[in-house]
Amino acid sequence: MGTVLSFQDLVVWQKSHQFVLEIYSLTKIFPKDELYALTNQIRRASVSIPANIAEGFTKKTLANKINFLSHSKGSLEEVKYYLILVKDLNYISLNDFEKLTQHAEEVSKLINGYAKSIKNYHENNPNNKPTTNQLNN
Repeated sequence: MGTVLSFQDLVVWQKSHQFVLEIYSLTKIFPKDELYALTNQIRRASVSIPANIAEGFTKKTLANKINFLSHSKGSLEEVKYYLILVKDLNYISLNDFEKLTQHAEEVSKLINGYAKSIKNYHENNPNNKPTTNQLNN
């Protein structure tokens, strides 16, 4: 992996951002009476995934970085529930459900890997006070 200068350089952020775009596209077909209910909830939860990755990128301490990744992971789980719900309400096809669930699992694994990478860096550099960019390499 090359030098990471911005949260936008992180594959985990890129994949989670693409997931948000897919959720927005999908929710355009939801019934209009869901606009301020389920549509709004699934969109807000999905946006929270890459937003927390981006915000955590700037944090200096391991605890803060991991905390933001934890919030991101929680939002992802929330979206996974909403996907089950919209499938059961027949708002989406089984094919769309499976595709989005698979994408959600990929993002989940990337978040876990990113968190592990940050923890490993911290453990291997206990006397070093790394910069944000060093933690994200």
